[in-house]
Order: sequence, then C-alpha cells, then structure tokens
Amino acid sequence: MAILIKLFWSFCHVGLFSIGGGYVAIPLVQEQAVTINGWLTMSQFTDLLTISEMTPGPITLNAATFVGTRVAGLPGAITATLGAIFPSCIVASILAYVYYKYRTLSVMQGVLSFLRPAITALIASAGLSLIFTALWGASSPGPLSAINPVKLALFLISLLVLRLKKPNPIFIMLGCGICGAAMYFL
Repeated sequence: MAILIKLFWSFCHVGLFSIGGGYVAIPLVQEQAVTINGWLTMSQFTDLLTISEMTPGPITLNAATFVGTRVAGLPGAITATLGAIFPSCIVASILAYVYYKYRTLSVMQGVLSFLRPAITALIASAGLSLIFTALWGASSPGPLSAINPVKLALFLISLLVLRLKKPNPIFIMLGCGICGAAMYFL
C-alpha cells in the first residue's frame, strides 16, 4: 500500500508541474522514476520514452502507466496514471477559467510571454538528456572518444533525412530500429 501512495504522490508532482505538454514532463518523470525513487535505471528510462512515444496516448500517461506497472503491477499502473491525471485536470480547469475571464488583460499576456522560455528550456533539457544517453550511455556527456560511432552516425543520418526530406518520423524510428537490430545480431 505504501508503494501505491508513493507512486500516486510522485506522479501527482509530475502532473502538477508538467503543464505545457508531454515533452515538458519528461525531465520530471526522469527525476521521480530514476533519480529520487530509483524505480528505473537511465537505460530503462530511455526505453520507457521510446515506448511512450510509440504507443497511442499522451507521453506522460504512458510513462506513468509503464513505471506503475514496473513497480507494482496493475494496481501500480492505475495508481500512477491517476496520480498524473488528477492535478493536471484541476490545474487546467482553474487556468482555463482564469484565462477566459481575464484573457484581454495585458498582465495575462505578460505572464504567458514569461512562461514560453521556461517551457522551451524544459523541452531542450529532455532532448539533451536523450542525446547524452543515446551517444554516451549516461545522463551527462563524457569524452568525445566515448561516443558510440554507430549511434552517432544513425543520429546524424536520421536528423539529416528528417530536415531535408521531412518523412514521417515513424519511418525514421523503424529504420533505426532495423539498423540497430541488424547490428546487434551481427
């Protein structure tokens, strides 16, 4: 029972402070699941993000469900998911009411202009964390000689193809997955 309360409370924190979308929640989920509670390793967290992005639904809820299942089975999945949803629903309802009531005030526009850089920084932090884990296998960069050259090549080729050809990112993920599986079995 104590673990369910801890799961609910941890994902309440994520739900409460991840207003702005699923990518904003990634560093918060990482903090709760990897750093504070030690429920996942950084490698498992990277796998969690991959699965959460590939499965239908919001990333935060998919991540909460995955962590909850890993920690306490089906009751953990339900508890963590409810924890992630509960504060978000309350905060979003309050913010919607305040925004629609006061949206024409210049103070409201000023507050929104100050929030945009913070949300951008959280998304950039999540992206850098993923890049560090993919290239160095750690949550922070190491020496350049420690970069896996195959992973670096896949990353650069994928980035180049995405920027120049603009295909569906699912095809890029499938291609990288096939290349990774081929290299693993060879």
